[in-house]
Amino acid sequence: MIPVRRTAVRRAVPVLVAVLLLLGSAGPAGAAGYRYWSFWERTGGHWTYATLGPAAVRPDDGAVQGFRFSVSADSADASRPRGTADFDTICAGTSAASGTKRVALVLDFGTRADAPAGATPPGRRTACARVPADATTADALAAVAKPLRYDTNALLCAIAGYPRTGCGEQVSADGERSGNGDGADGGTDDGAADSGPSLGLPVGAGVVALLAGAAVWQARRRRDESR
Repeated sequence: MIPVRRTAVRRAVPVLVAVLLLLGSAGPAGAAGYRYWSFWERTGGHWTYATLGPAAVRPDDGAVQGFRFSVSADSADASRPRGTADFDTICAGTSAASGTKRVALVLDFGTRADAPAGATPPGRRTACARVPADATTADALAAVAKPLRYDTNALLCAIAGYPRTGCGEQVSADGERSGNGDGADGGTDDGAADSGPSLGLPVGAGVVALLAGAAVWQARRRRDESR
């Protein structure tokens, strides 16, 4: 009985290896990305990918919010804003006022690899927005970085007029794209992005379990036939 079981497992191994190799070659490198403005919140000294849009977030006085233009497939792959992100530094010249709040904004227009064809990204900049106490991040952005451009679905397409055209367009897997932005183009980054869901590992584990189960079933079937 044991030789039969081993034979069944041996026959399943090549299939298992082939599937795992296929999964490995179909990772993030082969995925298409999107060119868009990502929205970040400064939490505990690190950038965190925002779970809500800027029009739905009402930051507190002293908050630091960031925007980064780049090409990425999802939140796990998105590039963080680069450079200084300290509230006291950004808002040093903006005094507090009753009934208002100050929000520090980091605007990173990305790299040449992120830019649409023929476009040159402006230099990264910061701004301190003093806005009403109930203002959203979108309100703060509008106060210091006009013109803004949105699409019909309220997706933020342009900050300070950049880019002039396009909005969340898909970029082919073979097109130009940037890395995670750490230290690129003279910038620095001292935070870590939250990881989004990665399907590669669960899918791979599921296939392994499926094939292992198939091998056991085949071994049992052959064992029963040999009786």
